[in-house]
Amino acid sequence: MRVAFLGLGIMGQSMASNLVKAGHEVTVWNRTPGKLVEGAAVAPTPAAAAQGAEVVWLCVSDTDAVEEVICGKDGAESSLSEGAIIADSSTISPSATLKFAEKVAAKGVAWVDAPMTGSKIGARDGTLVFIVGGAEEHIERLKPLFAAMGKKIFRMGETGKGQATKLAMNLQIAMIYEGFAEALTLATKLGVDSQQLVSLIEATMVRSGVVEYKAPFVLQRDFTPNFPLRLMHKDIRLTLEAAKEARVKLPGLQTVEEIYELATEDGNKDLDYAATLTLLEKWAGVQVKGKAA
Repeated sequence: MRVAFLGLGIMGQSMASNLVKAGHEVTVWNRTPGKLVEGAAVAPTPAAAAQGAEVVWLCVSDTDAVEEVICGKDGAESSLSEGAIIADSSTISPSATLKFAEKVAAKGVAWVDAPMTGSKIGARDGTLVFIVGGAEEHIERLKPLFAAMGKKIFRMGETGKGQATKLAMNLQIAMIYEGFAEALTLATKLGVDSQQLVSLIEATMVRSGVVEYKAPFVLQRDFTPNFPLRLMHKDIRLTLEAAKEARVKLPGLQTVEEIYELATEDGNKDLDYAATLTLLEKWAGVQVKGKAA
């Protein structure tokens, strides 16, 4: 398929590369020039990238960025042909997604929201899980592309439902990790060995995929960004905004958002979101680490 891939960040560059490896004709664009994908053409603007594309795939930072690359000056919208599909793997506002979809529908263009989970390792290995909203016929057309980049697709409903579900997922990830970080901090302060605590967690009902994935990095003091704190903070804010629109109270997440705000002020925004632990450690006067750290 002819694909325009817009956004070559932590996830996007590997995703576009996997599309090329699967034999698709890919043209890429990135806001910051200089990022390349072997085997892909490079376009100077989103509009140029989208020229003649069957699918325009987005993976950019936030709602404003999606609006800019689609509807802004030199945006992809101006080049879209009737029958094209926009697939958005950014994590953005569900209500904004519906507005964007309505706008491009006037040109006969479909919108599929397809945020994903799996981190940069999943993007690299082509094992992402896509959380999808859109018409079944459009998702069916995209299946060869999903297959090149991921291992599973969950259709959650019509357009907008993928984004809504992604926010619900990230809500859980943020809160599960924060509970883990607080438990590690308290246990360390009370003299419990961190590695032993993790082993116990993994053997009991407290275990989770979040802990299983993050614990080795935390115990080695490795806060290299698999998912930067600033992006998780953005997603938490999006979730709280969506909850406000829906008149839903999320008191636990509101507290976690305060932790992210303070962690950002502490200079951790470009580290992995696991670095919220360092703020808890600072307050407690301890440092969590495994035996080999």
